[in-house]
Amino acid sequence: MNQSPLRLIPAIAFLLASGLLSAATPAARPNIVFIMADDLGWGDVGFHGGNAPTPNLDRLAREGLELAAHYVAPVCSPTRTGLMTGRCWSRFGVTNPQNDRALPWDTLTLPRALQTVGYDTALVGKWHLGSKPEQGPNRFGFDHAYGSLAGGVSPYSHKYKKGPYSETWHRNGRLISEEGHVTELLTREAVSWIETRGDRPFMLYVPYTAVHLPVREPEEWVARVPAGITGEVARHYAASIMHLDDGVGRILAALERTGRRANTLVVVTSDNGGSTAQNNDTSYPDDQCPSGTLPGRNLPWRGKKGDLHEGGIRVPTVVSWPAGMRPGRVETPVQIIDWLPTFAALAGYQPAADPRWDGTDLSALLTRHVAPPARPLYSVAPGWRARSLRFGNWKLIVTGDGAKAAHELYDLVADPAEKRNLADEQPARLRDLLGTLAQVAARDRDAMAKD
Repeated sequence: MNQSPLRLIPAIAFLLASGLLSAATPAARPNIVFIMADDLGWGDVGFHGGNAPTPNLDRLAREGLELAAHYVAPVCSPTRTGLMTGRCWSRFGVTNPQNDRALPWDTLTLPRALQTVGYDTALVGKWHLGSKPEQGPNRFGFDHAYGSLAGGVSPYSHKYKKGPYSETWHRNGRLISEEGHVTELLTREAVSWIETRGDRPFMLYVPYTAVHLPVREPEEWVARVPAGITGEVARHYAASIMHLDDGVGRILAALERTGRRANTLVVVTSDNGGSTAQNNDTSYPDDQCPSGTLPGRNLPWRGKKGDLHEGGIRVPTVVSWPAGMRPGRVETPVQIIDWLPTFAALAGYQPAADPRWDGTDLSALLTRHVAPPARPLYSVAPGWRARSLRFGNWKLIVTGDGAKAAHELYDLVADPAEKRNLADEQPARLRDLLGTLAQVAARDRDAMAKD
């Protein structure tokens, strides 16, 4: 007698956890929902002591798996490049937020890989890897795309910075105009797309623009902000976090409602650390946003968006897959470039040629908490001004080049706040890490887009 797929879920979960079943077994192939906040700092979320309530994220952290050392790039386009390609953003010459096309046309992207094994793919949110309509997500493997072709947008007019890319709101490469708050529009689209899926597995990428400047939230959301949070920008910022959290909750509810929650792997992360820039940036068209400094919280880490210190690149990250993953918290260092190899393995995708991924498959870490072999995690700062390397417990930051380069060396276990530079005290270790950094950096710019 045939069994309902839902009856098989507990058995599949047991076999995955025990290691008796490969995560790439077709019956276990998960749907994938990857949610990326914009400029959400480590300390902005409730489960890290944030002052804005985030009940949905807190529940994911409590019932799912927290990746406590998940690294991204210091700014947005590089992180998105790493997610899409499984390679360090510097391989593509991408180190800054950029409107020029980031990837060669024939790049093996995450959605392209999943399409080949039968997945439906969609992006709902911010692209920022080519801001012309003909360079958008549909050209790189997404069946459906909606949101901003460029970067963060003003909350109600949905416009990017003044200039040739200001008009950026689109559906499938066609520029459109819509009314409504940006977070609400993106959540509504994501929920609708989930609810219209058929029997095929799917990958939904939801890169929200919250909490990127300029923030201005609906009054009903500002009214929900705890009274202890004072100041106009601080209250709108907290409301933006709460609105984002609500969007996550509504996406999870749509998965539950459609019977897909158990076998959907959900990741929630941020593209870089929190920002302390001026909220009402005058390079954006006026959307009546409050003026003042953004209160992005990255404590206990040092640094902020744009930095290679932990506050710029170590971000809150939770993963949930009820049918196939063990909950808990792991301290294993992982990076944004690891998701393409991981999802490929779980979906049963095998590249026909060497994809030259810098990332590694994390499926054993997710399903059994088995860490991958230690490897260097490499990062490049905006404008190539600095490079960093984390290898095991050690972190190296090199600012500048040649004889004038400045070196920082930290033991992240003994000194997670990066207060004590050990470069002078550990010359042998510094020398070894500099050699490793040089080897990893040698592949930079080897895959740059050409017109």
